[in-house]
Amino acid sequence: MSKSIQTVLIYGYGVMGRGVAKTFGDAGFTTAVKSSRAGELDGLPANVNAADRLPETAPDLVIEFVPEDTRVKQAVYAELEAAYPENTPLIASGTSGLDLVELARRMKRPERFLGIHYFMPADTAPVVEVMAGLATPREEVDRVAAALRRTGKEPVVLYKPIVGFLVNRLQHAILHEAYYLIEAGVASAEDIDHAARRLLAPRMCLNGLIQQKDISGLKIHADAQESIVPKLFHNAVPNPMLQTMVALGRTGLSAGRGFYDWSGCDVEAVRRQASSQLARLLEFLKSGIGAPAPGTQPKSISR
Repeated sequence: MSKSIQTVLIYGYGVMGRGVAKTFGDAGFTTAVKSSRAGELDGLPANVNAADRLPETAPDLVIEFVPEDTRVKQAVYAELEAAYPENTPLIASGTSGLDLVELARRMKRPERFLGIHYFMPADTAPVVEVMAGLATPREEVDRVAAALRRTGKEPVVLYKPIVGFLVNRLQHAILHEAYYLIEAGVASAEDIDHAARRLLAPRMCLNGLIQQKDISGLKIHADAQESIVPKLFHNAVPNPMLQTMVALGRTGLSAGRGFYDWSGCDVEAVRRQASSQLARLLEFLKSGIGAPAPGTQPKSISR
């Protein structure tokens, strides 16, 4: 049986890498950071060390957070495999949208490769996705998930690689339809967000996405699917309205304009508020609404 993960190397130290390093350091893992800026880094989390070179001894797990460029990431994997040819660590990409199969294409040991997808802010967001590469043994995926649980995270585990993981695929399916509704003049961004805040999100907070349909009843849901799904906006093209906005520099909060006009807003205060409000909501969902009543929890069905 494989031993539990004890030593972790974070390769790259941007906003995401910093948050992830903190979670491992706080949980008592031997945690190191590899960064070309190691000598300039201030305020490293407790129990985290930084260096501009790889450690001599292979860590149990490496998580890379380098730019979302396939070639850049592949160069990191080649460096790691060359440094530790006899004891190759588990190597995880922190990508949110690149294809794990393509990322591992040039690796000598693709069975040591997987994906770990954190959400912002990485140190406090509870859910993290763990996804196998094409050749990753199930037990190694489980070993990484177990390590993440020790950092206080709630892993969502995927044993087959798919572009976008789970959360982003669901999110982009909803957003693709939402962008179409805005572009077609059917609904405003404000109305879509209002519906999401006041109905979709609260129901999902309590019953998720699939369980809610069991509760509502699958017959009426199946009938609605027959009527609605053929009319949804199905295509394989990124939304042109969104792409044009970005090309024009309307990139959202930091630029002062996106779907909303953010001019005059304190950018950092908006982000701090969003993070603080999410933390308070998660705490309320954890302790404020009480435990489920006896006899109300379904069992999973094996498939």
